[in-house]
Amino acid sequence: MARYAYFESKFVPIEEAKISIMTHAFNYGTGAFEGIRAYWNEQEKQLYIFRLPEHYDRLHQSCRILKIDLKHTTEELCDITRELLRKEGYKEDTYIRPVAYKATEGIGVRLHDLEDGFCIFAIAFGRYIEKEEGARAAVSSWRRVDDNAAPARAKITGIYVNSALSKTEVVERGYDEAIVLTQDGHVSEGSAENIFLVRDGVLITPAPFENILEGITRRTIIELAREELGIDTIERQIDRSELYIADEVFFCGTGVQVAAVIEIDGRPVGTGKIGPICERLRRLYFGIARGKVEKYKHWCMPVY
Repeated sequence: MARYAYFESKFVPIEEAKISIMTHAFNYGTGAFEGIRAYWNEQEKQLYIFRLPEHYDRLHQSCRILKIDLKHTTEELCDITRELLRKEGYKEDTYIRPVAYKATEGIGVRLHDLEDGFCIFAIAFGRYIEKEEGARAAVSSWRRVDDNAAPARAKITGIYVNSALSKTEVVERGYDEAIVLTQDGHVSEGSAENIFLVRDGVLITPAPFENILEGITRRTIIELAREELGIDTIERQIDRSELYIADEVFFCGTGVQVAAVIEIDGRPVGTGKIGPICERLRRLYFGIARGKVEKYKHWCMPVY
């Protein structure tokens, strides 16, 4: 299969999509990105990109924070993405990575008076966490970045050093994923995914002011829980100890999809197995993302 990227306003073979080691974003982390999934529907022989416009709307927001001039509209970005996937001919689950970045070559940390660049590439991609039906998590000693230091609501490349430190710390201790706390000790999110708790039949998730990424999958789960399961979601502060007494805990995000957490800091969550609410939401999510549920087909953009 031929591999391509959208780079410097044109489609090029992937091996030609290169930046200099002097590029500002490479040296200072001054880029914004999205993670987008496309799901292959074998019955329809169709590749569906899940909630593509919402991802590009959020990329525009990240670019505003970083003073990046992203010249393409959301509609144009959707068209470019579909054309890229058609050129590559993917017929399997795919992960799409658009990046807007400071492209000036030189030294000097700032956001103003710099050239802006943009690229998109895609790869075949399966599970982010191998144990989606039963991950083991631990609370990291690394705290989540604060909005007044490095705004987590923007997907800024440099911020993900925070995620990498958290993830590696717990994986090297034998766990699958990290849970990160805010500076004042409340639950924020996973290393690169949102988190939900179930207590007494109600979903609970950290509010946006807890330095979370305002996740598109998070928004999807809240809507599906309300509309399809009749379950409300409360957005509030969550204490660390609540993780240990929750009936269910699960992560969600474009990369992680919907992944059950069955153990936290050596303590079983609920029964120590995937819970009924998480299991139902997983089934709903994957059916919808693959374009199999007519009611939500407007969330799925066909490639072919």
